[in-house]
Amino acid sequence: MKILRVLGKLLVVLLVVAATALGLIYWRSNSLMAQRIEVKEPALAVSSDPAAIARGEHLAVTRGCTDCHAADLGGRVLVDAFPIGVLAAPNLTRGKNGVGGRLDPVSIERAVRHGVGAEGRLLLYMPTTDFSALSDGDTADLIAYVSSVAPVDREVRAPVAGPVMRTLFLLGKAPLVYGLQVDQHAAHTSAVVAAANAEYGRYLANSCTGCHGQHFAGGRVPGTPPSFPPARNITPDPGAGIGKWTKANFVAALRTGKRPDGSLLDKFMPWQAFASFTDTEVDALWIFLQTVPAYAKAP
Repeated sequence: MKILRVLGKLLVVLLVVAATALGLIYWRSNSLMAQRIEVKEPALAVSSDPAAIARGEHLAVTRGCTDCHAADLGGRVLVDAFPIGVLAAPNLTRGKNGVGGRLDPVSIERAVRHGVGAEGRLLLYMPTTDFSALSDGDTADLIAYVSSVAPVDREVRAPVAGPVMRTLFLLGKAPLVYGLQVDQHAAHTSAVVAAANAEYGRYLANSCTGCHGQHFAGGRVPGTPPSFPPARNITPDPGAGIGKWTKANFVAALRTGKRPDGSLLDKFMPWQAFASFTDTEVDALWIFLQTVPAYAKAP
């Protein structure tokens, strides 16, 4: 009985310590995420021209907007797993449960390139690091498309950061609010010339860093459940990366979802979106990836 009493007291102490630690994690993460960021950007010239909307749709598909917010931009829940949290992308349309009716072009630009919502509030899970370098022209066309899509009345749960994500956030392992990771005052390029060169390839590859990392060496994607596979290494490393791939292999992977050995890319790799890349975009991305340092594993 004495042993049981000791174990009981020890359990109580452990519960108190755990509760205190959890409280501190929520308090500190909330204080960081509650920061307000003032963004002063001149309003972009958004065109309603069909060509601009078509270009915006191309960007929405190839940059991953439709992968997260669904093909109709009506939003969806991507991950719902406690204690990780709820990773959900809102309904962007003008439908009954959408935010489109409340967003003007300036608000959309702030959300996309700055990760900032109403009253300077940091947006949870919005991967701004993938979009902060978008040119003014591409951002305007993306806004034109988002503003033109048909209303969808789908209701989507609000995103939630669970204790695991909050802990990783405080340890610097998961961004949560990507707006803290970008230079909020960096100048934006007015336009980027599409050409089969490394410069344009680097511009396109910005949207790859969210999964493959800033070094493109892959690894565990921050915030995903254990069942999610790690992102593949796409550096020129001949062993771990794609150093032995030919350009034809690379093109086939993006166009058909098949590796050189005939195996299929993991279902979480959005190759269907990248299949919409133009030949120039595929060439530019391939050229750029040949210039990045080769890593056998993520540094």
